[in-house]
Amino acid sequence: MKTLIAYSTKYGCTEKCAKEISQGLKGDVATVNLKTNKQPDISEFDMIVLGGSIYAGRIRKELQNFVSANLEALLEKNVALFVCGMQEGEESIKELNNAFPESLRKKAIMKEFFGGEFIFSKMKFLDKAIAKKVSGMETDISHLDKEKIRSFIDMLNKI
Repeated sequence: MKTLIAYSTKYGCTEKCAKEISQGLKGDVATVNLKTNKQPDISEFDMIVLGGSIYAGRIRKELQNFVSANLEALLEKNVALFVCGMQEGEESIKELNNAFPESLRKKAIMKEFFGGEFIFSKMKFLDKAIAKKVSGMETDISHLDKEKIRSFIDMLNKI
């Protein structure tokens, strides 16, 4: 099976997840950062994994644009979706549902919220100030759920 992992990241959390998925998947896997390659050709792939980070309740614009431009073709593929963010519980589910069009969510073979992280040394000043204010944290913190990532990979390998 030929798989494309297309993602958009701001400070690297989603990229970290995309690389881990890429390393765990069987078959031919290509990984594309949509910030640098805005329109990869999806026609040659059997499965598309889409991932993005959530900031202020919204998915990254590059991923949003890619999905909009390719929605019809994506609906003809096996598609899996993931998001990274710092919300938990019902809020994380709401963010995942708001990140992608309903038609794509319904078609997706897998959907998962992996959690997120604040790595303050990577953040721009304003983002760092907002993250510190909202989270109450002063030091780097990671809430990535490695078990969810591993389970996501295992399920995709069964397809």
